[in-house]
Amino acid sequence: MTSEELLQRVRKIEIKTRGLSRNIFAGEYHSQFKGRGMAFSEVREYQPGDDVRSIDWNVTARLNKPYIKVFEEERELTVMLLVDVSGSRHFGTLTQTKRDCMAEIAATLAFSTIENNDKVGMIFFSDKIEKYIPAKKGKTHVLHIIRELLSFEPSSNGTNLSGALEYFTNAQKRHCAAFIISDMIGVSDTLEKPLMIAANRHDVHAIQVYDRRDAELPDLGLVKLNDAETGERIWVDTHVAQVRANYHQAWEDQQKALAALWLKTGTKNVGVRTDDDFVKALMTLFK
Repeated sequence: MTSEELLQRVRKIEIKTRGLSRNIFAGEYHSQFKGRGMAFSEVREYQPGDDVRSIDWNVTARLNKPYIKVFEEERELTVMLLVDVSGSRHFGTLTQTKRDCMAEIAATLAFSTIENNDKVGMIFFSDKIEKYIPAKKGKTHVLHIIRELLSFEPSSNGTNLSGALEYFTNAQKRHCAAFIISDMIGVSDTLEKPLMIAANRHDVHAIQVYDRRDAELPDLGLVKLNDAETGERIWVDTHVAQVRANYHQAWEDQQKALAALWLKTGTKNVGVRTDDDFVKALMTLFK
């Protein structure tokens, strides 16, 4: 992709997603996230009726008088986008690839963030952390994020969401809203613990972007399939009904496992198919 082509794509996605964030999501975003966190404000001397759980024992010991920590509602929010850049994102059979759909969703969330004068940052992950963009404000910063979404090429094709969540939790100490944008392919049983830790500290949301052919195989006869993450290639006879049924059942089993994981960890989630309008899904998530 040339620089001119990239600029044209950035401009196109800006026009589409900025309009959505301004006209549709701004109010939902504000009501869902603003004032959700508490930030440290000051230390003052203890007064009768104060919650003893707020006592700052270090200051109390130093001054030989009880002091408490005072917190105030956070008005400025940080939003972190955790975007899957593994090989499977290039797959798409109808209107667009999963990569393009993820980019539009991430851009919409980023513009919604700056419309509310908040900060947005991003973590690109495959089976390792590929790139970290610290949270900042402003249109210039968001356009930089969109350019990266459209042009970034990872060094690996695998997926390790557990590692991405661990990195995110260590890097983001203050409370924030986090959006995991991934097709969730290759998610392992080791995800529960890091997801639980992240969800206890932050507002975590999962957006699964998938293609209709992730869920079902068409009857195309004998075809050669390539695993975009491992590079493995196999011949599959899609004309055999049992083969198609087993493929679909594997998808159903994965979805059930994910639903149980989201429920257990309290993670808000939504699915977006590449040939569907993601606006309704995001509205559902925000509400």
